[in-house]
Amino acid sequence: MTTPERFHLADGASLALVRVGDPDAPATVLLLHSYAQDRRVWHKILTLLPATVPVQVVAYDHRGHGESSPAEDATATLEQLADDMAEVVERAVPRGPVVVVGHGMGGHVAMVMAARHRLLTEQRVGALMFLSTSVGWVAETLPRPLGRLVQDLHAILGPRLVDEVHRRIDKATTIGLRWLLLGDDPDPDDARLVAEMVSQHWPDTVAQFRPAPDRDVLDLALEVVAARPIIAMVGEKDRLVPVGHAGRLADTVRGHPVTVPGAGHMLPLEAAPEILPRIVAQVRAALTR
Repeated sequence: MTTPERFHLADGASLALVRVGDPDAPATVLLLHSYAQDRRVWHKILTLLPATVPVQVVAYDHRGHGESSPAEDATATLEQLADDMAEVVERAVPRGPVVVVGHGMGGHVAMVMAARHRLLTEQRVGALMFLSTSVGWVAETLPRPLGRLVQDLHAILGPRLVDEVHRRIDKATTIGLRWLLLGDDPDPDDARLVAEMVSQHWPDTVAQFRPAPDRDVLDLALEVVAARPIIAMVGEKDRLVPVGHAGRLADTVRGHPVTVPGAGHMLPLEAAPEILPRIVAQVRAALTR
């Protein structure tokens, strides 16, 4: 995968950020990954999209995820991630419309950014896609209290003993995550990557972040973005975000709901062929607004 650059934020933290495609393209696609994951979830899109349409594609690890700076309790919030996103849009992608594609919590980051940075959203965000994004609170992947419990075990028992327990349950964990996050007959490489990403964010990130906004923030965000072209996609077999959430989100903003047969929660991995033409359509819509 492309070696990331370090994007330095105003508060001294930095994000691991990658760019592919034409840096002088008229539009940029910004990819926002979900809770307890990182930019690797987009590897299929990053490979295929620039060959499909002339765009620059940008993906980064949220604060507290992947290779970006760790989050502290005060910065492990959607509000902080939304402010980070605003900095990326303003300074890393200073020209042209931005098509935002958010998966799970990434969609919620985009919503909170719209609520907190309304003028920037109105000026720069040309279209949006929400993948596996709920319209209510959904505890993605692993519950917060469980993450806290493992942190406590690290403190009491020491990391070696806890890591040994984690190693011994790794196979069961992979099977459980495959059931929870993937749909029918998943690619084994996808299942391995999902398990690897979640395990690398266990326990700290899992314990720190609440991956969905409050209702009033969600309502304001949807009001801000309602005039933009919006697509909401969800997997038919998603066990975290019911199929109806895509329809409810799309109805709220007069967007277009899409259900992907047989897919689970991990649409960027499971449904790249279905996502790509819709991103292309959103790029074209953003350029003609």
